Amino acid sequence: MPGIDECLLEAMLLPGAGVVDWASGLALGAIGDAPGGDHEVTAAETAELARTAVEHPDCGASPSDGGEDLPTGGLPTADLPVEDLIITTRTAYHVLCFVETACDSSVFLHLWLDREEGNLALARLRLRGLAERLVL
Repeated sequence: MPGIDECLLEAMLLPGAGVVDWASGLALGAIGDAPGGDHEVTAAETAELARTAVEHPDCGASPSDGGEDLPTGGLPTADLPVEDLIITTRTAYHVLCFVETACDSSVFLHLWLDREEGNLALARLRLRGLAERLVL
């Protein structure tokens, strides 16, 4: 099973990817050119999107589901209400794929693709495969 470095080496076959901690907004690793040119800024911005999606009541982390008792550093993997986020802009696709682990996880893989050259369906499948094999 690959660690962060091996995962990013495999991701080199993709145009650009990063491993991000959504609780802190830190880039744990990145490869390729980041959107806007700065991996740390991209990580912080996408972490905010990931945090919003995971904590949104319609996604399953509501107080009626016991959401008020969720750990602040991450959610138990089985309780993650979101599998992926796909953001489409006029020029790019951004795929955020949450990494499932045996313990609390607040990590996701972020892939950015040029809309004219990228294959969203294939990229999503490859990213899910990487996330399943990633060892943290």
